[in-house]
Amino acid sequence: MKLLFLHRFKDVEGVEREFGGAERQLVDLVCGLQSRGHQVTLVTFYPGGGMLADAARTGVRIISLDKTGRWDLPGFLFRLLRVLRRERPDVVHGYLGLANSLLAVTRPIHRAKVVWGIRASDIDLSRYHWVARVDAWLERRLSRLPDLIIANSHAGKRHAAGLGYPTAKMIVIPNGVDLTRFQRDLSGRDRVRVEWGVRPDELLIGRIGRIDPQKDQPTFLEAAARVAAARADVRFVIVGNDQFGEQDQITPLVERLGLGDRLIWAGHRSDMAAVHSAFDLCVSSSAFGEGTPNVLVEAMACGTPCVTTDVGDSAQAVGNLGIVVPRRDPAALADGILAALDGPVDRAALRAHVADQFSIEHLVASTESALLELRPSSGQGSRAPVAQP
Repeated sequence: MKLLFLHRFKDVEGVEREFGGAERQLVDLVCGLQSRGHQVTLVTFYPGGGMLADAARTGVRIISLDKTGRWDLPGFLFRLLRVLRRERPDVVHGYLGLANSLLAVTRPIHRAKVVWGIRASDIDLSRYHWVARVDAWLERRLSRLPDLIIANSHAGKRHAAGLGYPTAKMIVIPNGVDLTRFQRDLSGRDRVRVEWGVRPDELLIGRIGRIDPQKDQPTFLEAAARVAAARADVRFVIVGNDQFGEQDQITPLVERLGLGDRLIWAGHRSDMAAVHSAFDLCVSSSAFGEGTPNVLVEAMACGTPCVTTDVGDSAQAVGNLGIVVPRRDPAALADGILAALDGPVDRAALRAHVADQFSIEHLVASTESALLELRPSSGQGSRAPVAQP
């Protein structure tokens, strides 16, 4: 099949966000589909490198629409229409928000089957820029136009159905983890802990995620203060990008809680297997908006146990191998952390759980199967590219 994927790869201001979990999933997916014999083109709003270079090395064609900013609309739309008319794909696949909407309304140009990807559940749009609210409104109004909607979580599917998305067109394909990339890295563990000044006899509790209201770092910090009061051998680290200066709003809370040098602000990291391996416990404190959190399944792939709030499909992600607590409840989160620190760790079971339910192979194969069903003429199970009409 000839497949075209469309995604921003940067935010509405053109600021780089290639480090996000959605972007990593998209690149892994297109690389996997390319390796199965499909002709894959990845179209991005903005130019970029990093993960896009990874895709290009596998043979995926990368086309940038060279958007220069939020208000670069006429030229951007003209370039998109030109690409769609020229490429004539069999299936177009939007990856979040505006990309979904654009592919739906341009169907007369590309004449392809339209697939949407949705990756959030009960997102609180009041906490975000008005552009995000407009994107969500437009997507909701157009939700009956795509041929297929793929949610990465059951919670996301339920949430979309509640907004009026057609349930008959929705399926769930959870995130996938590349088990060759995410595995326990003992040398990386030692290197990262030395870099952060964490002693071998200290337990390190990590929170990974951009500094964002969705991730609810304040609840994590309040829980951390309770844990710190109960145990002197524990330190905490927050790993993630602070794109919009949210950390400045959290700093007074850190000072009030007296966490001091018990807390490490690590910023963005690219060596995530080493980071997960450096943790003794991975915590997700999200308050809303999660689908299937990458951070949880990646941590478990590296043999790191998890405590999570009950948001999206987080509980399903950790299964009976993790601890699940209510959202926005620092006391419950602290109790969950303390229980996990005192409990046994079966690293092999954690990794086996991910391999069984969240492998990248399952993501690619399930997506391929769903896309092939949209093109009966491609033949049952065929992986050969479909001839142009």
